Amino acid sequence: MNIHKSNVAAFVPFTGQEYLDSLDDGREVWIYGKRVGKITEHPAFRNSARMVARFYDAMHDAATRDLITCPTEWGGFTHRYFRAPKSVGEQVAARDAVAASQRVSYGWMGRSPDYKGSFLATLGANSAFYKGHEDNALRWYRKAQERTWYINHAIMNPPVDRNAPSADSSDVYVRVVKETDAGLYVSGAKVVATASALTHYTFVAHAGQVPIKDPAYAPVFIVPTGAPGVKMISRASNEQRAAVLGSPFDYPLSSRMDENDAILVLDNVFVPWEDVFMHGDVDQANEFAPGSGFNARAAMHGCTRLAVKLDFITGALKKALDITGTSSFHGVQSRLGEVVAWRNTMWGLSDAMAKSNIPWNGMVQPDPRFGTAYRTISQIAYPSIKNIIEASVTSGLIYLNSHADDFKAPELRPHLDRYLRGSGGVDAEGRVKLMKLLWDCIGTEFGGRSELYEINYLGSNDLTRLQNLWEAQSLGEMKAMTDLVDRCMSEYDLNGWTVPDLINNDDVSVLR
Repeated sequence: MNIHKSNVAAFVPFTGQEYLDSLDDGREVWIYGKRVGKITEHPAFRNSARMVARFYDAMHDAATRDLITCPTEWGGFTHRYFRAPKSVGEQVAARDAVAASQRVSYGWMGRSPDYKGSFLATLGANSAFYKGHEDNALRWYRKAQERTWYINHAIMNPPVDRNAPSADSSDVYVRVVKETDAGLYVSGAKVVATASALTHYTFVAHAGQVPIKDPAYAPVFIVPTGAPGVKMISRASNEQRAAVLGSPFDYPLSSRMDENDAILVLDNVFVPWEDVFMHGDVDQANEFAPGSGFNARAAMHGCTRLAVKLDFITGALKKALDITGTSSFHGVQSRLGEVVAWRNTMWGLSDAMAKSNIPWNGMVQPDPRFGTAYRTISQIAYPSIKNIIEASVTSGLIYLNSHADDFKAPELRPHLDRYLRGSGGVDAEGRVKLMKLLWDCIGTEFGGRSELYEINYLGSNDLTRLQNLWEAQSLGEMKAMTDLVDRCMSEYDLNGWTVPDLINNDDVSVLR
């Protein structure tokens, strides 16, 4: 890469190496019963961290910098999605920056640094929403841009004792345990802190209603990943599993793009007042999801990221069908066409959101109708695409040797070359390389986790569908649709047409 040499003092994004160095801050990450030492060297995180470093390097690369970044008001530059767009043109450019960033990881890292720009950019236009903490919102709007900090969020409560009254889980939810002149002390847990082990900060808020109607349970704040008392308990690592049992050839996605999900534990963590966004107001905290402006921009980011991912999956499926020699079969072509249709749907919804002009506190927002449509359709599309791949490529996905080293065994190589070769002159190594990639997309634990993510990360399936209904009702569109039906029905009754321009059938009816 041609890395642009930047002056850190000018408030510019981290370079990839600066990002990696910044993670060595004493953060407390646990996996397999042990605390991680240096996270950029641990086999569960090291290559995923380096893929994130590529996001930062892309903001300095002469080939992509102008597409991904824009100037700031204080002399530096930042990722375009971190700035509040004031016109449709700026919003489209920000969406295009997201697409360019996502191509760095082929659409497989949904919680990359650009993701939290969905929320952070709203702080510039919506600081008044954080009553009593408006200055903190504006300060973080600037601070986030100064280095394009990697910030993630944890906004769900642990699903503990869900069949019991909320008070029974009062020891689980994040709450203020002490208030001082300097700030708050908080304890409790949040899930699922996806990729937060590789971030600089985690934003803690509420996806829905605060479970206990006590002001102590309603704080909204940002906390450094390495702050004392912040603990992250990681799930099993797909990256480390791939390193132990395979190789990059065998697990090309698992081994470098595993956004490890963690339980975020806050054990008497101090949060200074300047990092607090809400405190002491349950009603205000309950309004965070709809009132912050985060949802519409998160949907545009997620839809664009999924569109890039489907570009990749569609290309991999087409190559697999060519290699298996079935790409000319009519039924197979039809199923591939359906995948292309799903891909086009995501790009179409992304375009609709980017090009919508919804005024909002001096900035523009994506049309939420297209956002809720994406949130629903993506939950249907992704499992359908997975099923199409399984039905079209069939046993080709598992008719594979165990490891890259098999090709290095002289006793096996002739047999592999003969019995695993692909169609169209593709040799065995080329066929196996592609099929292992496609299997990593849908069949490995990495692939299974990816499907679960696409189906659920936007919220419960019921809620995403209900939001379409609620928006149609609140915007008056549902009434307009039922009025359209009423107008049609008003034009006839038991005696025939009720409008003067249509002719009744009395003269030709055999029943009259």
